[in-house]
Amino acid sequence: MTMTYPFLVSGDEFKGKRVLVTGGTKGMGQAMVRRFTLSGASVATTARSPLPEGQAVALFVQTDISTAVGVQDVINRVQREWGGLDILVNNVGGSDAPNGGYMALSDDDWQKALNVNLLASVRLDRAFLPGMIERKSGVILHISSIQHRLPIYDATLAYAASKGALNTYNKGLANEVGPKGVRVNMISPGFIETSRRTRHDRATRTEQRHQRGCCSTTNHEHDRRHSHWPTRPTGGSCRTGGIPSI
Repeated sequence: MTMTYPFLVSGDEFKGKRVLVTGGTKGMGQAMVRRFTLSGASVATTARSPLPEGQAVALFVQTDISTAVGVQDVINRVQREWGGLDILVNNVGGSDAPNGGYMALSDDDWQKALNVNLLASVRLDRAFLPGMIERKSGVILHISSIQHRLPIYDATLAYAASKGALNTYNKGLANEVGPKGVRVNMISPGFIETSRRTRHDRATRTEQRHQRGCCSTTNHEHDRRHSHWPTRPTGGSCRTGGIPSI
């Protein structure tokens, strides 16, 4: 056991497991990467930006998995170097759509939300599930949001709807592949604080966001990805962002 982590962790818990956590360089994803690594797993992760200094993973793919090409980059690399996965954590998600309710959302805003919050998971699952089914062993975890039940209509409606779609997809997939030996589950967090800043830092960042006409939270992977329950700005809504990562 070790105390280099805030909790007692067994270094053999995930020994020999090949794990992919999407959006694992910040926030929740970074925490999950750390936890799996401390538990003996070989951990891969993805991000649009370079791997932060000081973070070490077994495999890193810098790409944008909101695109089919980006997802294929990850699939190719993992299959070539590992030959498959034992655990897939679909963590990337979030929103950068404008505020203003349904009338403010264009087709492009809706498509972006679906690409990030639903289709990235669908594409990765489709690639790695066959190997899990063949081995009759594997785990897929979808990180959703409380917004699939409690949508913030004036700021992140497309995000909430895409998470609702992810919830339905998750249930259907679990029913299909569960009898074949693969466990599929979903976690729907509320708001998660992923970093600490001074009062001055927070005030400065808030003012900068208002000047840009947006108000984003910390991340699920993309710059404003994955605030599972984005906060609503005081005195009227601005853009509300997402966050990358567990």
